[in-house]
Amino acid sequence: MANANGGSLPTGSEKAEKLKESANVAFQARKYATAISLYTQAIELCNSNAVYWANRAFAHTKLEEYGSAIADATRSIEIDPEYVKGYYRRGAAYLAMGKFNEALKDFRQVCKIVPKDPDATKKLKECERAVQKIRFEEAIASEHVKSCTVVDFRTIDVEEAYSGARIEGDKITLEFVKTMMEDFKNQKKLHKRYAFQILHEVKELLAPLPTLVNVNVPNDTHITICGDIHGQIHIHFLEYFDLMNIFDLNGLPSDENPYLFNGDFVDRGSFSAEVIFTLFAFKCLYNSGMHLSRGNHESKSMNKMYGFHGEVKSKYNESMAEIFSELFCCLPLAHVLNKRIFVVHGGLFSRDGVKLSDIRSIDRFREPPDEGLMCELLWSDPHPGLGRIPSKRGAGVAFGSDVTQKFLEENNLELVVRSHEVKEEGYEEEHGGKLITVFSAPNYCDQMNNKGAFIKFVAPKLKPQFTKFVSVPHPNVRPMAYANNIFSWLS
Repeated sequence: MANANGGSLPTGSEKAEKLKESANVAFQARKYATAISLYTQAIELCNSNAVYWANRAFAHTKLEEYGSAIADATRSIEIDPEYVKGYYRRGAAYLAMGKFNEALKDFRQVCKIVPKDPDATKKLKECERAVQKIRFEEAIASEHVKSCTVVDFRTIDVEEAYSGARIEGDKITLEFVKTMMEDFKNQKKLHKRYAFQILHEVKELLAPLPTLVNVNVPNDTHITICGDIHGQIHIHFLEYFDLMNIFDLNGLPSDENPYLFNGDFVDRGSFSAEVIFTLFAFKCLYNSGMHLSRGNHESKSMNKMYGFHGEVKSKYNESMAEIFSELFCCLPLAHVLNKRIFVVHGGLFSRDGVKLSDIRSIDRFREPPDEGLMCELLWSDPHPGLGRIPSKRGAGVAFGSDVTQKFLEENNLELVVRSHEVKEEGYEEEHGGKLITVFSAPNYCDQMNNKGAFIKFVAPKLKPQFTKFVSVPHPNVRPMAYANNIFSWLS
C-alpha cells in the first residue's frame, strides 16, 4: 500500500518492531509504564512474537506487577516452548512472589533447553541454595517462636566506649530521639540496649490497639499521611535523609503535629532499621502523634526476601529480627479519620458488602494469608475501569471506581487513601477523586525517578493538601544490599 507521498507504508510487523525498539529505549530509561504501553501496542500488531511478551513481562516485574509478568511470560512460552527468556522471566516473577517450587521448575527448564550454558547452570544452583536456605530458616523459625519478653533490655550493658544516643532511665525523650536521628545521619548504629527498649515499649502500645483504629482530628487541627518509605534514608553530609526530609518539610511528629505512616516502612531500601527505629521511637514519645498501619512488606516472608530480616541480623542479631516479625503482627490494618476518610495500605475487596465492623473483627496477629480480607487490605490496587479484575501483582484484587463508590456509600465514608504503588508525582487522585494513592519514597530503589509526596488534612473540611519532594543524595550503599543474593541477578 502506498502513502500520500508515493512511498510504501510499513507492514504491521515492521511497525511492531519499531514499537518494540521504542519500548526498549523507555525500559532502559526506567520508564517502565511507558515501556509496557509500547510493548502492548507491538503485541496488538503482532501477538505471536514471544519476545514482545517476555519483554513486557520484564517491565511488569520492574513495577512489581508479578501476576501480569507471569501471565505474559507464560504466553511467550506458549508461542515458543524453547524460548529461554520466557521461562527465565516467569521464574523470576514466581520467585519474587515466594512461589519457590514454580520458580525452580522454570529455572530447571532453562538449563534443560541450554544445558551447556554455564551462566544458566550457575544461577540455577544459586537459586536452589537460596530456596533451601529460606525453607530452612522458616522451619527453624516455626519451631522456635520467640517473644518480645525473652530479651530484657535492662540486662544489656552499654560499653563506656559507646558515644551514641542514650536513654537515661526508662523514659524515651525528644532529646534522645533527635540525637539518635543525628547518629543515623552519620551512619552510627543505635546501641542494642536502646533498640530492644524501643521495641519493648512500642509493643506495649501497639498490641492493645484495635485492627481498625478511629482517629479523631479536632477542628482547626491537622494530620499528615505518608505512604511507603521502604527503608530509604539517603544520607549525605548535612542533607536530611528521605524520611527526615519529610520531617524537615512538615515538622517533627508530636501530639500537635500528628502523622500516619501507611505501611511498607521496611525492605528494599538498605536503611530500614534506621527508618523503623525512628518511627517507633516517635510512637513511644507521642502515642497520639504517630499512627502506623501495616503494609504488605511488614511480614516475615517479604522481609526474608527483600532485605529487612538480613539487615537486622547484620546490624543487630537474629533475636531482634524475630521480635520485629512479632511486632509487625501487632500493627493495625487500617484507620478512619473523623468517620470520613478510610486509610489503608493496599485497597478494597473481592466482594461487596464489607463493613467497617468486618475489618475490626479480623484477627491481625498473624502472618498475612494468601486470600481474604486481610490479604486484600494489604495487597489490592485500584484500576481505572469498573468492577473487579485479577490483580497485576498476583495477590489481592484490582477494583474499579464503582467498587470504591459502593464501599464508601455502604460505610458512610467520603474518601479512600491508600499507598502501595509508585506514582510519578508521588501521589495520584483516581476514581473521580474518591481514592488517593500516596507514595513517599522518591526515586524508589534508586531507579524509578519518581517524586515522593505526603498529604495534610485539616479539620473540619479535611480537604487533601499535597506536598511533593525529590530524593536527596545518599552514600554508596545500594538498595537491596541485605536482600537474598538471588535478587542481585534477577534484577
